[in-house]
Amino acid sequence: MDDNILRYTLRINRNLFQKFKYISDYEGRSANREIEQYIREKVKNFEENHGEIKVNKD
Repeated sequence: MDDNILRYTLRINRNLFQKFKYISDYEGRSANREIEQYIREKVKNFEENHGEIKVNKD
């Protein structure tokens, strides 16, 4: 497995996730990929407004 991939457990309301899954299916993505898209967009918007986020590579 790629060392760059992080596993994260998400706890979410079942009904909300079912609706989200419907949207991700509609968009032609897995729920995981759809969540990743949202995170990428959020980070991009934050960095545009506040500058690049520096993170440890460890």
